[in-house]
Parts: sequence; C-alpha cells; structure tokens
Amino acid sequence: MADDLDELGDLEHGEALEEVPDPDGDVVIRVRGLKNQFGEQVVHEGLNLDVRRGEILGVVGGSGTGKSVLMRSIIGLQQPTAGEVSVFGAPMVGRSEEEARGVRRSWGILFQGGALFSTLTVAENVQVPLREFYPRMGQKLLDEISGYKLVMSGLDPSAGEKYPNELSGGMKKRAGLARALALDPDLLFLDEPTAGLDPIGAAAFDELTRGLKERLGLTVFLITHDLDTLYAICDRVAVLADKKVIAVGTIDELLRVDNAWIQEYFTGPRGRAAEHSAEQAHQEQAA
Repeated sequence: MADDLDELGDLEHGEALEEVPDPDGDVVIRVRGLKNQFGEQVVHEGLNLDVRRGEILGVVGGSGTGKSVLMRSIIGLQQPTAGEVSVFGAPMVGRSEEEARGVRRSWGILFQGGALFSTLTVAENVQVPLREFYPRMGQKLLDEISGYKLVMSGLDPSAGEKYPNELSGGMKKRAGLARALALDPDLLFLDEPTAGLDPIGAAAFDELTRGLKERLGLTVFLITHDLDTLYAICDRVAVLADKKVIAVGTIDELLRVDNAWIQEYFTGPRGRAAEHSAEQAHQEQAA
C-alpha cells in the first residue's frame, strides 16, 4: 500500500505530469503538407488536416488512400517523408520516442482487431501502458485500475482473468479499448473499431464511444468504413482521396461537395440506409 501511495505521489508531482505545449487550445491535431512515400508509391502529398478539441472526427476514404498510414504518422509509428504534425501543440515529426513521451501519455490507441498480446491476460494487457509510464506502481493499484477500465469499456471485471483467445470479437475490441483508456487520455485513436462486428454489436460500440467522449471530454480520431457510425456519432468527417484530404465537414456539408466519390459514398444504398437509421434514432430520442 505504501508503494501505491508513493506512486500516486509521483503522478501528482513527478516528471510524468510535465505540461504539453498547447498554443491553440481548439486544435488538438494539426497536420500540414504531409507526404508519405514508400519507394515509388506516394500515399500522401500535401495533406492538411485539423482535429478540434472535443470532437469525434471520422476519417474515410477508398482502399489505398492511407487512412491507417495517416494515423501512424500522427502517433509517430510512421516517419513522413515531408510535412509537419503537431499534437496538443507539440511537434511530432523527427522527435525521438523519449522526446515525445509526454505527448504519448495523453493519447490512447485502439488498433484494428484490438491488437492484444496473446500471452497476457486481459488485465495484464490493460496494465501494459501503466507499467510503461509508471513502473513503480504496485500490483494492487494496477489491478484496481485495470478492473475499472474494463467496466468503463462494457466488460465485466472477471474478463480480466481471461486470455484474448477466450474472448469473442466484440469483447476483444472492448478489451483493446480498456487498454487505450488506461492512462486517462485526452485523445483517443480508433482504427476500424466496428469492423467485423454484427450490427447490434457495432451500434453498441458506437454508443459506448459517444458516451465515453461526452463523459470524459475526449477528442476522438476515428477511422471507419461504417456509414452507420459516421451518421450516429461523428461530429465531422474527413475524406481522403487523391493523396490528401479533399473535404472535411459535417455529413450535410459533405453532401454539398461536388465530388463523385463523396456523392456515391454518402448517397448510395448503404448511405441512404444509414441516414434513415440515424433519423429514426433521433426521433426515438426526441420522443
């Protein structure tokens, strides 16, 4: 217990709480002139994007437009060929992992499929970021925090004793979300969080995401192909095409953009069905 109290003291007064520069409080992520190139293949060229504080920004685009590459460039897993990226006002391009440590502590990431470590229990997976940033935290406190994060993500604390291969696809997503929330982040990255889920499970995950955003004041960067998700929870949507962000705005604003891909994407059969579902949901909430 004494070790846990010492660790809590470190959380309040130690280096781990160094302030992150934030000159423009309304913009959490700023990307300017981003270029990503792999050999002869140019994925991004002159890409610009702002993600505003407190919003859920959906990121969409056809296959090969580099949605995941964009996310990896923002979080530092992919060093861009050119351009600038800042998170909470701190520049990210060209910085070492140690130099970006203070900013990294401010975000959580849910990769596709959950990306859980198969040899660790669910609770141990959730504890990975805590052990990285607060290595002197005691086991009792680690267990308490991981149990709380599992509940926040819609899982029973008993799921912490299981291994990833004992979980359903939806449970793996929620376990990955619990790990992404371990450090109480201000910024959440979600890469195709509803992919592979049935419609009921996907809708439940959307509702969970929106609830967490509202309760915790999160900013969410959300890569998805799910039109229901875009209509249900996204404040704005950024469209990737032609190696850059060609449009960003609410869905109503995007529907006024004269672009064939955007029009086909949002006004096709699936787009119309998603819009109808969203309208029904709004009417039920109003009633």
